[in-house]
Amino acid sequence: MGALDHISDLFDCSSGSSHKKRKQLQTVEVKVKMDCDGCERKVRKAVEGMKGVNSVDIERKASKVTVTGYVEPNKVVSRIAHHTGKKAEIWPYVPYDVVAHPYAPGVYDKRAPSGYVRDAEQTQYSQLTRASSTEVRYTTAFSDENPTACVVM
Repeated sequence: MGALDHISDLFDCSSGSSHKKRKQLQTVEVKVKMDCDGCERKVRKAVEGMKGVNSVDIERKASKVTVTGYVEPNKVVSRIAHHTGKKAEIWPYVPYDVVAHPYAPGVYDKRAPSGYVRDAEQTQYSQLTRASSTEVRYTTAFSDENPTACVVM
C-alpha cells in the first residue's frame, strides 16, 4: 500500500460499511421459446430496458437469448418472464462434446437444439452417467475383446 493510498483512505468521506458492491460484467444465457418476430421483439424490448445491459443477442431458432452487461442472471430471467409472459430459464445446455456420456438418461434431451445436451452437473441423474469401477470390472470380464473371459467353459 503506497503513501497516496494511505492518505486517500484517511480523507475518505464515505463510510466503510456502506460501500455498494459493484456488479461484474457477465454474459447471461437464457432459454425462451420464441415463435415469431413479435415474440423476439417483445423479449428484446424487455431486456434492453434493464439497467446495466450492454448488448442483447437473440437466436430464435435455438430459443436462446444472450445478454451481456452488468446484470444479475436471476433478474434477467424474472424480467423476461414478467414482461413477456413466457417461461424463461437459465440456459441448461452444453455442447455434446463436453459431456462424457451424452446419451445417458437425464443428459440427453430431445428438445435441445442440435449439437447440445443438458449439463450433467445440473441434472439429478449425474450419478447414472458414470459407471463405478466395480461395474466396469463386471462388464469387461465377459466381453468379446477379453480372450480369457470364459476359461471355465
